[in-house]
Amino acid sequence: MLQWIEAARQGDRTAFEPIVRQFKTMAYAVAYEKLHDPHLAEDAVQEAFTEAFLHVGKLREADAFPGWFKTIVVRQCHRLLRPMRHRTLPLHEITELAEVRAGLAEIVEAKELRLLLHASVAALPANMRVAVQLFYFYGYTLQQISQYVGTPVPTLKKRLFDARRKLKGTLPVADCVTVFNHLHEGGRRMLHIVNGDSVADKLKQGVVQGDILVWREVYPAGPVFVDMSDPENRSARARYLEQTMGIPIEEYVKISETQEKELERFRAYDEIVLWFEHDLFDQTMLSYLLNWFAKQSLGKTKLSLLCIGAYPGIECFRGLGQLSVQQMETLSGTWQSIGRRELDLGGALWEAYASSDPTKLTDLLQGDTSALPFARDAFEAHLARLPSVRDGLGLVERTTLEKVRGGLSSPVELFRHVGNELHVLGMGDLEYWRYLARMSQGPHPLLHMEGFAGFPSFGGSEPSFRDCTITMTELGNRILDEKEDWLALQGIDEWFGGLRLQGRSVPWRWDETGKRAVRM
Repeated sequence: MLQWIEAARQGDRTAFEPIVRQFKTMAYAVAYEKLHDPHLAEDAVQEAFTEAFLHVGKLREADAFPGWFKTIVVRQCHRLLRPMRHRTLPLHEITELAEVRAGLAEIVEAKELRLLLHASVAALPANMRVAVQLFYFYGYTLQQISQYVGTPVPTLKKRLFDARRKLKGTLPVADCVTVFNHLHEGGRRMLHIVNGDSVADKLKQGVVQGDILVWREVYPAGPVFVDMSDPENRSARARYLEQTMGIPIEEYVKISETQEKELERFRAYDEIVLWFEHDLFDQTMLSYLLNWFAKQSLGKTKLSLLCIGAYPGIECFRGLGQLSVQQMETLSGTWQSIGRRELDLGGALWEAYASSDPTKLTDLLQGDTSALPFARDAFEAHLARLPSVRDGLGLVERTTLEKVRGGLSSPVELFRHVGNELHVLGMGDLEYWRYLARMSQGPHPLLHMEGFAGFPSFGGSEPSFRDCTITMTELGNRILDEKEDWLALQGIDEWFGGLRLQGRSVPWRWDETGKRAVRM
């Protein structure tokens, strides 16, 4: 926005259009607070924009525009108040006018609760009332409100907290925030799709407005299909996850069906924001969702994406779950629009990932993937999990052996160090315990685990590895030195996306030098 303001200061008339779009609703909220008349508020805003347009060249700094423009809006309100008496309107007439203006009547189902909400907000002290209207009704971030009204963010947070506490005594609901999200007028109904409960819990603490859907999947593990909603495909995946991770079939199916039904309601929202990270865990989720949305008629629903691979001050960024609520707030509103390029690439990535032919993914990654900048590294790391042409080890197995040879002997420490080094995979503990189990079991183990009672599974107790010590077997040392081929000895039965490898002689391996899957 600063670049548009700077351009307007330099005399670019076309730059004022995005400025109007950005500040119109906020200006209306402030004007209505002063005038209590929707028509007069619109007049004041129009006059304020005219004055700002004529005098923006006098503004010394672009970042001073929000406060400068607010002063103009307030001055125009006072000008309108001087020559005429204030005309009052019943609350229901104000609400109806606001409905017509915003065009959101079709999504307001609980009219009585809405009226009570407006009456309750109107009874709040002025400073709380403005904060509530701008944040909940109009959807501005705390940073935007702070710039415009000249109030520090911590003060705004305190006002919102105090307002919610006051409203709890008035509204017949347990969760005031949910009421705001479902009944706010003049703003946008938003759905935020996130990768886990930790992120969701932080977003619910006032970071964003709107509904939150946690997408519960672990696509890097087990069989995946282009159409994951097909009953046969879902059953096959559910059986695998129960056998390997202990996730009950019924629970997996229920979770999948529930989140898909929520996703199918996307047209009820004005905007959907996807919150994801750089790693394979998230990039597979992102590509699946983009593939799904690419096949839908979006109508008026806007898709946006927030996807990061680093955060200032965090040396080893593993994901959004590391961030505090305050750090998450700095990301709110920084998402970018999803267009045709993102949808097409995401769809192609998912279809290639779900294919039994890994060269489809290799070929795709050699092309232009700039629309999704983290995709190449994440999906290359996925392919590197295939057995290598040199020793039959995948990326995770080799890294684990290197850490054990380097002196690590605790399963928990191994998970931490391997996870940090291979953070591009976004590997969870259940996934990693499966690797350790495979490496320490069977006729040709690479690792020996002493004082070990068993790996945990989904819903089970936390692992107790206090007395467990891991050492490398003689075979493990020979394999790591590339003197033997583990795949030829141990065999394999694993899924890599849509590719299943079975036996001691498999059709595909990974060539680290050429960074490609090769047919054997």
